[in-house]
Amino acid sequence: MAETPVSLISALAADPSRSFALIARDGAETVEVLTGPIVDVDKLADIPLTAADGSAQEVLAMVPYRQVAERGFEAHDDGAPLRCLVVENHDRIPSADVLAELPTAQVPLTDAGFDIDDESYAAIVRTVIRDEIGRGEGANFVIRRDYRANVDADPRIAALTWFRALLEHERGAYWTFAIVTPDHIAVGASPEAHVTAKSDGSAARVVEMNPISGTFRHPAGGATVETLSAFLRDTKETEELFMVVDEELKMMSAVCSDGGRITGPHLKEMSRLTHTEYVLRGRSQMDPRDILRETMFAPTVTGSPMQNACTVIRRHETTPRGYYSGVAALFTPTVSGHDLDAPILIRTAYIEQGQLRVPAGATLVRHSDPYGEVAETHGKAAGVLGAIGAIPRQATTVDEDAPGSEPRRLSEDPEIAELLASRNSRLAPFWMEDQSGSAAAPLSGHRALVVDAEDRFTTMLAHQLRHLGLEVDIEHWSTVTDAQIDAAELVVSGPGPGDPLDGDSPRVARLRDVVSRRLAAHSPLIAVCLSHQVLATALGLSIAPLASPHQGLQLTVDVFGEPAAIGFYNTFTARVLPGVAKLTPSTSRCDAGEVEIAASTDGDVYALRGKGFASVQGHLESILSRDGIRTLERLVTHALA
Repeated sequence: MAETPVSLISALAADPSRSFALIARDGAETVEVLTGPIVDVDKLADIPLTAADGSAQEVLAMVPYRQVAERGFEAHDDGAPLRCLVVENHDRIPSADVLAELPTAQVPLTDAGFDIDDESYAAIVRTVIRDEIGRGEGANFVIRRDYRANVDADPRIAALTWFRALLEHERGAYWTFAIVTPDHIAVGASPEAHVTAKSDGSAARVVEMNPISGTFRHPAGGATVETLSAFLRDTKETEELFMVVDEELKMMSAVCSDGGRITGPHLKEMSRLTHTEYVLRGRSQMDPRDILRETMFAPTVTGSPMQNACTVIRRHETTPRGYYSGVAALFTPTVSGHDLDAPILIRTAYIEQGQLRVPAGATLVRHSDPYGEVAETHGKAAGVLGAIGAIPRQATTVDEDAPGSEPRRLSEDPEIAELLASRNSRLAPFWMEDQSGSAAAPLSGHRALVVDAEDRFTTMLAHQLRHLGLEVDIEHWSTVTDAQIDAAELVVSGPGPGDPLDGDSPRVARLRDVVSRRLAAHSPLIAVCLSHQVLATALGLSIAPLASPHQGLQLTVDVFGEPAAIGFYNTFTARVLPGVAKLTPSTSRCDAGEVEIAASTDGDVYALRGKGFASVQGHLESILSRDGIRTLERLVTHALA
């Protein structure tokens, strides 16, 4: 006899041998109930999308943070399994019926508190700003701490109780879920779809990413237009969002042939928090497991550049992350393969060995206030704890004159809408336009080799070069050969983290080789950011740290007679005496001929160009580079001339 909704929920609660998932997706009036056996696999490619008989099967995969090792990135290895629920039954039950059967009793918690106290966490924030961002290791980093408590209840009953509470009291979540498997239970309300890939009826899939950043903690009594407006005008919060959009566009450019287009910004309004967000959209023909691998994991919960962010996390987080900042990835069969729906595992409570764990992280940027970031982790943890009833819930503001009792949506206020829309005036139109059609290709017929120096801005740069008409290959600094460097028509030596004067860095040493070979051969060269600094040292210019890092900063600068709004992500700069506009053969360290210099009135060098080469300190590929594509075309045209 088939289980009815009532008996199904009861059976799942009572049988410790059964694994299951309950999922309520945004806007749906049903709860999806997935049941089936558990399979643990080693790699994303091993996720069993095909059954033994060759038929397609649905799989819900819990992807832990340690899986970034598949991309060659560092992580504490806690052995958290890449766990797959192979779906045998997928039921959809009206939410009201599910609520009626879920348990309601309070789940007792004892010995509750953060594993890292406030002062210690503030000290970590200071260290990361000083030693990581302040030394050029990246633009932003997410460092977490965990709220922990003992759970004095059956873990399965606790999971179902908290799932009910989230359904009743949380709003704005992308997925509200409970995933119950042996030894690993996760209950949460994730606001953020990391990546989705849906068939469009052809061999391609429409890929979307949803970068969310900037956290407004609702004051007592709820958010108002006035308090939210102050948040939206905050420079730190605005730049934080722009930086994560840049980082996710790097991923989109790696998996989508059309690079990715951004829309927004929007508000994500939840019970205790409101976030700002964009949506990125493109098309890809990649296997959804490969799309997931290339996008591990969201910069909103790691940092940028991604590879170095993982290294920084490993240095400053003393314990493994488990599933925090990983994804729950649902692969659903379609006529043309599998669709992918993968929310980020944040705003999630874990039950492990009788203990509740709620991880919460803050995004640390150059002007972070340590105690402000402490407060942000409190707010994020409270968002989960309040929703599940572990702490008192916060009252929300209700418009008594409006029909019904739904809280007023501030995104509909004209002042808020205008503030949101005004953000786009700073951004590059290139990334907000449809790039799928044919475009004018002023540099067609040329070919470029892009050297990846461990910042995937190179994928965005390569996309822009292709848009200009060039054929482009990308090669990692550690694998590119001298023969490839010498044979390339144009070499684009890319950006990366770190100190250009670091004598112990093999990566910096290889960039010196690349730049020197091209200069010596008078062969066309473009150098970006870190490579621009390496080129500057080869020409005899000095390098100095900036008084304040330019991480995610937009400046309008004069680039050889033409003003350009450009995004900068640098901690170091090449420097000349104020007023110096040229290097002559007698003042240059190498045989580069006459070199033109674009610099600030203080002598900070923004760009260089000479016979067969050009360089830029900023990132012309960034969404912050409103004049990026135009400036890139000018520099490449000069180098190729």
